[in-house]
Amino acid sequence: MTAVYLEAGAKRVFAGALDWPGWIRAGGDEKLALAALEAAAPRYAIAAAAAGVPFDPPDGFEVVERVRGNATTDFGAPGIAASRDAEPLTAAEAKQIAALVEASWSVLAKVAARAPAELRKGPRGGGRDRDQIVSHVLGAESAYASKLGIRVRQPDPDDEAAIAAMRNAIVDRLRNARAGEPVKDKGWLPRYAARRIAWHALDHAWEIEDRS
Repeated sequence: MTAVYLEAGAKRVFAGALDWPGWIRAGGDEKLALAALEAAAPRYAIAAAAAGVPFDPPDGFEVVERVRGNATTDFGAPGIAASRDAEPLTAAEAKQIAALVEASWSVLAKVAARAPAELRKGPRGGGRDRDQIVSHVLGAESAYASKLGIRVRQPDPDDEAAIAAMRNAIVDRLRNARAGEPVKDKGWLPRYAARRIAWHALDHAWEIEDRS
């Protein structure tokens, strides 16, 4: 059984696997969110393989916690940490969550590299194209980095050195995290940070795949 938490807002519910950063999906209610999480397992297995972490399809989900969402939840992102996120990390746990975050970036890069520049639009004609999505992810990550006490400007999508420097700093902070507490005032817990960062990269990687 895979331990999951449910984050319920007024408009949507997120289901997230607590031990697998990035494996989070949403639905209109708990049942739909869990079904979406299960359906995403084969896709998530690709990220786990890239991280070198053994991953088997779940035999089922055990809901271990429910948290009340907020405006971020309804906007479309998992915005609330679970109580388990406040637990200290072992060196092995920190290494694994850092590896899974790195793998999420690798998946996004590979998906973007083989995707067309112009993506199919949504039913109402909306949606970013490939390069806009990549730039959006980098912009979000520069903001996420600040939640880990890392000050960095959003790198240009063509500046590979700047992107690597930002992401290396994030991974280094996660890999060396031990205490179950934010590294700065009003910052993010390391476990939650890894989950949010990996989710954002994978969510957009899968979006690019679906719209290519």
